[in-house]
Amino acid sequence: MTNEQIQVLARQLESASPFEILRRAQALFGRKLAIVTSFQITGIVTLDMMQRIAPQTPVLTLDTDLLFPETLELMAQLEERFGLDLRRIKARQTLAQQARDYGDRLWERNPDRCCHIRKTIPLRGALSGFQAWVAGLRRDQSASRAHTPIVSRDRRSGLIKFAPFANWTESQVWETIHARGLPYNDLHDQGYPSIGCWTCTHAVADDGRAGRWTRHSKTECGIHLPAPAEAAFHG
Repeated sequence: MTNEQIQVLARQLESASPFEILRRAQALFGRKLAIVTSFQITGIVTLDMMQRIAPQTPVLTLDTDLLFPETLELMAQLEERFGLDLRRIKARQTLAQQARDYGDRLWERNPDRCCHIRKTIPLRGALSGFQAWVAGLRRDQSASRAHTPIVSRDRRSGLIKFAPFANWTESQVWETIHARGLPYNDLHDQGYPSIGCWTCTHAVADDGRAGRWTRHSKTECGIHLPAPAEAAFHG
């Protein structure tokens, strides 16, 4: 698919529903389409919709070895409920090996490098063999996501990336969660609006992506940022 074709498709789908966008993505790419989710609320609604479109679509999730127990429990619950083709993606380095090479508690001193090792590199390898992937990005989540396109060429992997819920609000997602009776992470009810690794996620009285990397000027783990950022981790 050329960049011009991607732009045309993005315009066509700008006002489409998430269900219609997912159905179009599956029709275009079939088994070469993957869902990438960390089991946030948007990801859960994505999985529910895909059960009515193509239930065996591969689901990739980054298991950093630093996930909350509640997140792992939710993953197991949804895997059983939907019969997911769930693929847990791990870093090549264990936490002990990472500490040996970069020092203990890297996430406190250099969270960008930690995310690069435990998320960005593993996802790049896991997406090999696919042609497109679905992300749970929404424009209301943060300033950096305010202009998220419905369809784009991912600058890091080179694959086509769909963001079916880009136009949705958090309220719409929660309404769907409750209307469909879908399970969600118990931590949301304890003041965690966005949930990542337990080392870098804190309860807050805010919404959106607040509570992630609160001691650093960081809002993204890196998988949705352009590849040139990787240069900081080499040498």
